[in-house]
Amino acid sequence: TVQEIMQRIETRSSNPAPVLARLKALTPSHWGMVLGHVGFAVMLIGITLVSNYEKEKDLRMNPGDVVELGGYAFQFTGVKNLVGPNYSGHVGIFDVYPDATLTNKVTHLEAEKRFYPVQRTSMTEAGIDSGISRDLFVALGEQLNNGAWAVRLYIKPFVNWIWAGCLFMAIGGIFSIADNRYRTAKVAKVKQ
Repeated sequence: TVQEIMQRIETRSSNPAPVLARLKALTPSHWGMVLGHVGFAVMLIGITLVSNYEKEKDLRMNPGDVVELGGYAFQFTGVKNLVGPNYSGHVGIFDVYPDATLTNKVTHLEAEKRFYPVQRTSMTEAGIDSGISRDLFVALGEQLNNGAWAVRLYIKPFVNWIWAGCLFMAIGGIFSIADNRYRTAKVAKVKQ
């Protein structure tokens, strides 16, 4: 993409204008194309990193248990009851630390297991901590015997890169739509 922009600027090199002025001379649809390609690349990088480096663990945890995964220590501190407007359930409380020393807490996560009596269905609301380089997920499963719970832990690196790529592509689409050449051509067609 950078090489393509440089080629466009060089084709205008007969123009003595400075480089910044030549960049401004490029059309909005051209910048839309550039943003679309950059967005697609960022999205592909995100998808590749998530699919190759995500970590997942399904396990049985009792309150007080600590499990290490991907350089983080997840401590299950307990469960409390949950009462909502049309559901009831439980909230699993988790603290995440950078290591097993359990100092310098990274985040606090609450994962919900909801039961909707009218629909007679159960739903899981994951506890999520989102960051630029990784997302941490905790999902609370079914209650097991002796106070234990089924728990699923995820570490997904660079998930937000997927969303950022989509955002770049959407902005590129807006730039392309904003190009006057297309609107002028449509108005001229309507007048004929």
